[in-house]
Amino acid sequence: MKNQTTRKIALLLVVLIGVVFVSTTIAVMVGSVSITPSTVWRVILSHAPFNMFGIEADWSRSQEIIIWQIRTPRVLLAMIVGAGLAISGAAIQALVRNSIADPYILGISSGASVGATSVILLGAFSFLGMYALSFAAFIGATIAVIIVFFLARVQGRISVIRLLLAGIAVSLVLSAMTNFMLMMSKEEGGLKAVMYWMMGSLAGAKWANLSIPFFVFIVVYLILRLHSRHLNLLLLGEESAVTLGVNLDKFRLLLILLISLLTGVLVAVSGAIGFIGLIIPHIVRMLVGSNYKFVLPVSALLGAIFLIWADAVARIVIAPEEMPIGIITALCGCPFFIWMLRKQTYSFGEGD
Repeated sequence: MKNQTTRKIALLLVVLIGVVFVSTTIAVMVGSVSITPSTVWRVILSHAPFNMFGIEADWSRSQEIIIWQIRTPRVLLAMIVGAGLAISGAAIQALVRNSIADPYILGISSGASVGATSVILLGAFSFLGMYALSFAAFIGATIAVIIVFFLARVQGRISVIRLLLAGIAVSLVLSAMTNFMLMMSKEEGGLKAVMYWMMGSLAGAKWANLSIPFFVFIVVYLILRLHSRHLNLLLLGEESAVTLGVNLDKFRLLLILLISLLTGVLVAVSGAIGFIGLIIPHIVRMLVGSNYKFVLPVSALLGAIFLIWADAVARIVIAPEEMPIGIITALCGCPFFIWMLRKQTYSFGEGD
């Protein structure tokens, strides 16, 4: 029975990888300029080291710019952000044993928004040039989670209830700071930029922006995957987890640091994109159950697919203008969230 379940999930992973491939191809094809799939992959493969595939350029310069410099890095960033937010959501739901928790509950998004707003409106960290926004957003996210973590400690231990309440309180305070800066600013262009960033966008995707998010995602994913057994034990409750050998405080601290690092880096490059960390783990648990050995890889793939398509819709629905991607994820996430609240038979960690 166990081997049969493993084979089914392995087949699901193969199918999802195929869907990622197809979704990537379509997402690069669509836009104001339509491009054939063969041209898409010929251009991409032509940039392999030393042109190992021996592909001769029979496309225009404008097509190469659109495919290689604009659309491909954007789709790859969507994959990384979607996968990262999904596994962050799955991890934090195990951490707090609450199925409606997501990465932003620790105030990470609000902290990143304060940092980004200070750059756009006040010119903070301007000496860093193009990296100022990402750096400030990451610093803001890190400070926010440090404050939340400090407030959640009771007699040297982390209280889950205090963690949730501290996250909500810190988020409200930081959101108020962002709104205050917006209210005091008289730069119309800056105001629009901040509002657009706060609703999420992948429009600024460049090859130079991909390395750090990709590296952080891989490191965090591997560490979470190595600790999948501990994540499973957290679902059994604190006493059971301690009895079965989990150092609860150290493991919680590790999870908080990993989730904060990954979400902070992703928010820095994409803005505040909500609901992915909430709805994707729900769907995954209904598909494969609550074993984090399978939840993590399936969440990563499903999150990547979801955000690739959300970004594609955001680019074409009101073309030639672009809709903030956070609106698309909210329109998908809110009905799903309401449905989950109304579905009486669903319980956290169950696969049906």
